[in-house]
Amino acid sequence: TRIERVMTDNAFAYRHGRDVHKALADLGAKQKFIKPHCPWQNGKVERFNRTLQTEWAYRHVFTSNQARRDALAPWLHTYNTERRHSALGGLPPLSRVSPT
Repeated sequence: TRIERVMTDNAFAYRHGRDVHKALADLGAKQKFIKPHCPWQNGKVERFNRTLQTEWAYRHVFTSNQARRDALAPWLHTYNTERRHSALGGLPPLSRVSPT
């Protein structure tokens, strides 16, 4: 299995960013854009961004950008391996990944 398509909004960085285009080329994936001004077409990402804001970015006072960066990886690990998700019947996202 591989990533075949990546759906993004129409932000300048996604439309014209060299790093994005290179990453997609490396994956061999096609880029699809949501319809302008229709964020509900990218609802899973929008919901993740909201959770990221409320549970990580704005939950603590960070004294520096480095402190904020240092806190991200542990939060993502917890989000993916321990945090219960109602859409997955109370299981974490890792439960949906097959072992390789």
